[in-house]
Amino acid sequence: MVAHRPADGPPAGSARLAGVAPEPGVRKPDPLLVVDEVTRAFGGLVAVQVDHLEVQRGAITALIGPNGAGKTTLFNVVSGFDRADSGRWSFDGQPINGRPPHRMARRGMVRTFQLTRTLARLTVLENLKLAATGQLGERLLPALLPPLWRRQEREIEQRADELLERFQLGKLRDDHAGTLSGGQRKLLELARALMARPLMVLLDEPMAGVNPALTQSLLGHITQLRDEGLTVCFIEHDMDVVMGISDWVAVMADGRLVAEGQPHTIGRNPAVVDAYLGKRHDEPEATGENPEE
Repeated sequence: MVAHRPADGPPAGSARLAGVAPEPGVRKPDPLLVVDEVTRAFGGLVAVQVDHLEVQRGAITALIGPNGAGKTTLFNVVSGFDRADSGRWSFDGQPINGRPPHRMARRGMVRTFQLTRTLARLTVLENLKLAATGQLGERLLPALLPPLWRRQEREIEQRADELLERFQLGKLRDDHAGTLSGGQRKLLELARALMARPLMVLLDEPMAGVNPALTQSLLGHITQLRDEGLTVCFIEHDMDVVMGISDWVAVMADGRLVAEGQPHTIGRNPAVVDAYLGKRHDEPEATGENPEE
């Protein structure tokens, strides 16, 4: 991956957001993911109803909102792990409605989960090698001719080892993934996502259940991905994390996109305050008494 950071300045993707208006559904200079009129309901509950959302290429976008706002459901829909009831969305200029997750990974979009999904009985190295796309040995005819896939297998293992070293997991390469701590599994899942050489990674609460030391490590890895030109969109409840690494923040409430903006503008947005504290949170209760008495 090649860095796209201007000399002595912020990453290109985040710099281009400087003049974007803090409005829900606002157009971005170079969106990688575009969502239009997407809805998802479960029975009578409308979990997602997003009219328009764009995620800027090469930037870190935080998706925040109270519990039940529809954040994870939106992730599931656009990444192919769930179906939408209506709407359309595109990735890198191509429509991707209804594509399954493995095809999304081939196109360059991968995601992680709040509850890590490692293959506990496989080694750490094997978990990474399985995530590589386009493996010749997985096809029937090439699998019968080892010379066709052995070279690729060596290249995949080399890349896996490089990623393990990058995420400080090299010494654990031959351990079973089920023996890792919660934080180490988060690092493994992020490394595994990178095996697909993605353009964009979707991270669902990457800091959940991670101790403070590993949190700092994860934060560093995420910002490094952005600095190398990847697009990152993550769900997070820790506002210190959101304010610390995000270039842009999108806020959902009751399934809808209610606010967008740079981190320093979000805390002052009335729609965000209402989403977290409830409407008219600053008005006196109707007790029938004059509040000035």
